[in-house]
Amino acid sequence: MATITEREATQIEAANAGGRTPIVFIHGLWLLAGSWARWVALFEEAGYAPVAADWPDDPATVEAARANPQAFAGKSVGQVADHVAEVIAALNKKPAVVGHSFGGLIAQNVAGRGISAATVAVDPAPFKGVLPLPLAALRTTLPVTRNPLNRGRAVTLTLDQFRYGWANAVDAGEAKRLYEEFHVAAPGLPIFQAALANINPGSETKVDTGNPERGPLLIFTGENDHAVPPAMSNAAYKKQERNPGVTELAEMPGRGHSLTIDSGWREVADRSLEFVKRFV
Repeated sequence: MATITEREATQIEAANAGGRTPIVFIHGLWLLAGSWARWVALFEEAGYAPVAADWPDDPATVEAARANPQAFAGKSVGQVADHVAEVIAALNKKPAVVGHSFGGLIAQNVAGRGISAATVAVDPAPFKGVLPLPLAALRTTLPVTRNPLNRGRAVTLTLDQFRYGWANAVDAGEAKRLYEEFHVAAPGLPIFQAALANINPGSETKVDTGNPERGPLLIFTGENDHAVPPAMSNAAYKKQERNPGVTELAEMPGRGHSLTIDSGWREVADRSLEFVKRFV
């Protein structure tokens, strides 16, 4: 329990005490665990025990994160995946896992370890072996990759950058609201890890897609996602569908990368819940 936060420990204790099936939520870059609040309430009402995982050293609130953005610096994909595995190990039951963006990559990582009962990866960042690199994805990561020193820093997006990469599929007013409510700095390191994964034999973005203990997996892709365009999610699906477990792809017409937090979140959450209910 060395790196488990007090908030995570409280949720783990509640899950273990109540006997309900846990569900672990994993956020991606530029968000905090609190971005899952509406999902947590929905799954709890459906009878699950939610645990919204932090990344190591995440500030507790958006306000605290904005006051100390460098708290995020230097966090790697491997560190976060190991932390989520530690959270799962503290649970009495194998959980379902839901992750978004880099959280979706990490969700697939822990599924590949055989420690997830069912997994949902929403617009997941690419794992090692996913080859498509659309121009929109390159442009989305440019605020990080244009300066190699950002590998060891935390990076905050401007509203215009957030609008392009995250909120291009909603109107300008909603994009501004999402930015003000949810956006925080993020470590640059995972972006560089993903960018160099296919030339790095030891990349931390590796996923064991062949493990027969992986369990059922659902991958969502947003039609208009700039950060993780459909070509990337489709390539991940094609690698994952070789697994003997159930593997499904859900394409969301007209949706962008903000689909877990924007006004259409409920459609994605309901479909995720339906998938989890089938297996857990």
